[in-house]
Amino acid sequence: MENKDTNATPAPTTAQNFRRNAVYGALVAVALAGGIVLANHSTAQSTHSHGADGTGHDEVNMPGLRGVDATDEESAELAVMFRNFEDISRTVTNLDNGIRTVTYSADKALMATVVSHVVGMIDRVDEGRDPQIVIQSPTLDILFERRARIETEITTTNEGIVVVQTSSDPEVVAALQTHAGEVSDLVDRGMAAVHEAMMKRAGN
Repeated sequence: MENKDTNATPAPTTAQNFRRNAVYGALVAVALAGGIVLANHSTAQSTHSHGADGTGHDEVNMPGLRGVDATDEESAELAVMFRNFEDISRTVTNLDNGIRTVTYSADKALMATVVSHVVGMIDRVDEGRDPQIVIQSPTLDILFERRARIETEITTTNEGIVVVQTSSDPEVVAALQTHAGEVSDLVDRGMAAVHEAMMKRAGN
């Protein structure tokens, strides 16, 4: 990938289109095997209002998962993953020049949602389409700004969806590793990790 910064939204390359089609093909296979249930994957819900920034949030409707440029489907996928975070496993390996992450769920419907979210977000970074989700980490800013400096490979295996992202830019590498850790914290602790991160950003 050419190493240059640009404010223009780049057209997807042939390699990006091939990768997208291949991974979505795997997603379709998973969906056919288990079916996709985006809304109400888990019926166990709790109501909790709180907000370090004064806005508060609702864990039933999860308005914090909406964004300036996020679709209803994308927000619904996030809600499914947060409500079922205990059924998702994730490992991160920090590389000298990036990261390797493996995300998995034995629940086929949930795994289909995970794959759809991962592929969708990586496509957004490739295309410079920041969803600006309310709870989004500021770490993503540099990844969108310097997206041309990130090389990404996605594969689906029996161990889950495997993402390898590398860069020759040390600041991008640091951001990739930081963000990978943040995502792992969300997988480990769900909304509790979101609350804690937002309170820290609010200075409380």
